[in-house]
Amino acid sequence: MSKKVKPYKDSNLTKKEQVTKMFDTISKNYDGLNRVISFGIDVKWRKKVVDIISAANPKNVLDIATGTGDLAINLVSSKPEKIIGLDISPGMLEVGREKIKAQKLDNMIEMQIGDSENLPFESNTFDAITVAFGIRNFENLEKGLSEILRVLKPNGVFVILETSIPTKTPFKQGYKIYTKYILPLIGKIFSKDKVAYAYLSESASVFPFGNALNNILEKTGFINAKAMPQTFGVATIYTASKT
Repeated sequence: MSKKVKPYKDSNLTKKEQVTKMFDTISKNYDGLNRVISFGIDVKWRKKVVDIISAANPKNVLDIATGTGDLAINLVSSKPEKIIGLDISPGMLEVGREKIKAQKLDNMIEMQIGDSENLPFESNTFDAITVAFGIRNFENLEKGLSEILRVLKPNGVFVILETSIPTKTPFKQGYKIYTKYILPLIGKIFSKDKVAYAYLSESASVFPFGNALNNILEKTGFINAKAMPQTFGVATIYTASKT
């Protein structure tokens, strides 16, 4: 089980409430900061997720923790009938809806507010489900995964894109310096929320990755869990399915 890290350590709000508040605050400059922080490599990672989903030829896709909708928009190329982007942050969804409207994708993508740990969908609804850079923000990881398993159709594909920690020298040391010192500094300079990017860094450092997350997926009931490290291990793509 992952260590529970919260954005605002002096707050009495739950992690879920704090995460919502944090993303509402940084929503307007979230996309730009992400490109800077990841040197734009996150675009390449999302493309790989889309390739995996496209191979499954899904009709209905759910993108959980959709944020401003980057992955949901990218998933249009997998040619599903419908994509639902779900998030707990109204601020992030507002930015996402503006992007979707600008690209005239309103008929394909529906942005919906909702809780990943209490999904507002019937069981066995989606052919494919994705979570990009959001699963470590779940308040109860196992509960969220159980809900995802419930709404995924049998033989459906589940794909996670999440940060991870390089295990080989010198990438391990370089990643530690970057996430501990440089990333929070960038966040402080460019974001209205002084602690947001420190939280994102800390939460990434304690979240289970690789085989540890695969084990949690299989314990939850998923099958064929597989981890594919990206860019020296600074991110990992996970795939799993349902019987």
